[in-house]
Amino acid sequence: MTSPQKVLILCTGNSCRSIMAEAALNHLGKGRFHAVSAGSKPTGTVHPKSLALLQSKGIPTSGYRSKSWDEFANTPIDIVITVCDNAAGEACPVFFGAPVKAHWGVPDPAHATGTDEEIMAAFENFYAILEARIKALLRLPAGLDKQELAKHLKTIGETIS
Repeated sequence: MTSPQKVLILCTGNSCRSIMAEAALNHLGKGRFHAVSAGSKPTGTVHPKSLALLQSKGIPTSGYRSKSWDEFANTPIDIVITVCDNAAGEACPVFFGAPVKAHWGVPDPAHATGTDEEIMAAFENFYAILEARIKALLRLPAGLDKQELAKHLKTIGETIS
């Protein structure tokens, strides 16, 4: 059996989208991937609605915390996925090194306003996009070379919304 691919999911605050992506990829990937998440400017807290949504999907939430990407500076990473929303003018962190890199930008549900139902709907919408992208990733054949994997990850980020 091959080792799981190590995936680092980045955003700025590491309080919502990247945390949910880390938990969902670990849950749905069933050992094919080992995901971690971090932020370039971590908030230090995880958004409570992120944890509530994950729990509602049956995804374990124990141990998730907002952390800096500095924690992974000496960790070998196979794939880096950014989830910030360039369309909203949000600055995405840039990760140096040789991993395959992809951008899966999505608006941050942590900034949703309105009633509690409207805010939760923004979290649900984000999760639906995230889940569809992760399932597309899981359908890719194992063992793709870096160039092919990068091409597929880019397509997933651009076409599934």
